[in-house]
Amino acid sequence: MDKKIFLSAQTKAKMDDPQESDIHRVGTVANILQILRLPDGTVKVLVEGEFRSKIINFLPNNEYFHVHLEELEEPPQNPLEVEALRRNLRSAFESYSKHNKKITQEVLDAVAAVDEPSRLVDTIAAYMPLKLEVKQALLETLDVSLRMERLFGHIRAEIEIIQTEERIKGRVKKQMEKTQREYYLNEQMRAIQKEMGEKDDFKSELEDLEKRIKRKKLTKEAGTKVRAEFKKLKLMSPMSAEATVVRNYIDWILSLPWFEKTRDKIDIDEAARILNEDHYALEKPKERILEYLAVQALVKKIKGPILCFVGPPGVGKTSLARSIARSMNRNFIRLSLGGVRDEAEIRGHRRTYIGAMPGKIIQSLKKVKSNNPVFCLDEIDKMSADFRGDPSAALLEVLDPEQNFSFNDHYLDLDYDLSEIFFITTANTLHSIPAPLRDRMEIIQIEGYTELDKMNIAKQFLVQKQCKANGLNPENVEFPDEILLYIIRHYTKESGVRNLEREIASVCRKVAKEVVRSGKATRVELTEEIVQEYLGVPKFRYGRAEEKDEIGLAMGLAWTEFGGDILGIETIAVPGKGKITITGKLGEVMQESAQAALSYVRSRATRLGIAPDFYQNLDIHVHVPEGAIPKDGPSAGITMATSIVSALTRIPVRSDLAMTGEITLRGRVLPIGGLKEKILAAHRALLKTVLVPKENAKDLKEIPARILEEIHVELVEHTDDVLHKALALKEGEELFHEQESGQGPVIFDAKKTASDEIRAH
Repeated sequence: MDKKIFLSAQTKAKMDDPQESDIHRVGTVANILQILRLPDGTVKVLVEGEFRSKIINFLPNNEYFHVHLEELEEPPQNPLEVEALRRNLRSAFESYSKHNKKITQEVLDAVAAVDEPSRLVDTIAAYMPLKLEVKQALLETLDVSLRMERLFGHIRAEIEIIQTEERIKGRVKKQMEKTQREYYLNEQMRAIQKEMGEKDDFKSELEDLEKRIKRKKLTKEAGTKVRAEFKKLKLMSPMSAEATVVRNYIDWILSLPWFEKTRDKIDIDEAARILNEDHYALEKPKERILEYLAVQALVKKIKGPILCFVGPPGVGKTSLARSIARSMNRNFIRLSLGGVRDEAEIRGHRRTYIGAMPGKIIQSLKKVKSNNPVFCLDEIDKMSADFRGDPSAALLEVLDPEQNFSFNDHYLDLDYDLSEIFFITTANTLHSIPAPLRDRMEIIQIEGYTELDKMNIAKQFLVQKQCKANGLNPENVEFPDEILLYIIRHYTKESGVRNLEREIASVCRKVAKEVVRSGKATRVELTEEIVQEYLGVPKFRYGRAEEKDEIGLAMGLAWTEFGGDILGIETIAVPGKGKITITGKLGEVMQESAQAALSYVRSRATRLGIAPDFYQNLDIHVHVPEGAIPKDGPSAGITMATSIVSALTRIPVRSDLAMTGEITLRGRVLPIGGLKEKILAAHRALLKTVLVPKENAKDLKEIPARILEEIHVELVEHTDDVLHKALALKEGEELFHEQESGQGPVIFDAKKTASDEIRAH
């Protein structure tokens, strides 16, 4: 039998049934030395390679591959170059054997016994952990010098890889030794503490804390910080004060809702139903919330808006914020800023201080346990500043959508994302909010309620709420519409409904006493007499308009943080030396308005029939009643001018008319603010006509149509128009007239003025 066999590698080693194209063309002709059949049916063959050959073509054979070969001969070599490469190759292989323990001394001896260059390079290649493709390339390289050079490069590469692996193993071993040493020392420390009587609960506490750190999803910055702090905590004594500080700090970080959120319920119709169910009127805020929800439905993430509800007390600013949270399916948190004057209340204290803790913003988020609540900052206009900083300045970052995604609390010293919080602020007045803070908020004015609004709110909300709060059934008490209107008119004087709710609660308590005394079937139908018995004599006179026209008394309209009110201004002129007195605890603006009004009257003295030198012979006293209440604002100018003209010309002012507007020296009427509240105040006082600046015509759209049907609003541009409309002129009487030549001025009758009384208001 022929013991020759041609050995060639497959291009793909895993292929069980290779074809002709799957076999390399260059291989080795080998002599079969031994054949060993194993029990499992496989055959183990021992061969010895003789020379390289190349497949010329495949011969037909269905049982095995039968090929026609061509022996490959090596080209002649440069002896010196081959000898140099041989030495380098031996040296490199010996160096490699020092790093690879699998290369034994027997292998080195076998390699050393080979002198023929071609066989040497083939022998060394057999012991190298090279890929099949690399070994096949060496087999196909007939040039011995080139083959040796390539193998030398592979050996050097393997040596570098092994050296790199050894360096990595050394570093890992060193780190492991350091970790084991630290662990050993920590265990020793705990053992010593235990021997000294200290509790070992600290260890279990640390284990629990470590589990919490692993479970808690944190930002990259917070995660790095908390792990560093925990590492320090493990090295501290549990009885040390610093350990308590570090433990509290870690607790704060882990208790914050870094990524916990509630899922928004975006249903416009359902949100509108909830808002209408909880609040009557307030169309502007409701519309703004529905707009936000609509945008949220279209955009995956929008920056939380910053709304500021500005209006009198009791109009539902805070409760509206609570309803917004319910309509959006978000958690609600409220923070009152009234009286806050320390910047640390917002930004927190630094951890170096004793008793340090985060600011109220971070504390509130811990309570609410979600990162996207509706956050109500109440009474933002009641903050003040002192030597501890300005909290309103600290709020600038909180309420700026361009900055609050990285709010930095002094205690945490980490960036916290506030951008998904829906901030709502409330205030009674805007002027006390700093301009930079006001600029960051969307202002929504909530004006006072009309009588009809109050009655609807009482019927739909307040009566039911107070009956339930006082244990009454709807059958126990009946509030007719006329009785609710009676309570509104005679026992409350406000823009909101807070006092109205108190009065209804007082009535319900009295009825509850009757029910307990007479039985649960007791029914009380309220009348005016019963209301007076329960609530006492009426607190306010409904309709504060004067019963008749008065000289020197003009009715102005004022805006306060409690809503609108009417403001009577009286003027009296008595003989004197031209002294001007202004009383009523007026602010600088109103005092300047009085001076401007007087200057206007002097400029019109001749046309009004007043002696040009009246200011030299008369003392003029302008007074605003309720002197204990401070008053200020730029809207009483035309009222003062009308009062002064009436006192000097002896022409009464219409009692059914009120006015508002600022005056210039030339008599021009300037626009004012708070028109809706002022018109509502005039409506409550049963006034029939209101004079307002022409430039405020655009603001009339905000006033309910039913109010404008009952009050006649006249627009004025000049104080001359105001005087024509406000003074009660007799039929055919002219207010302004040209002075005829030769006719002296009208002499003011000081005695008559002194004898007349101006009725007190």
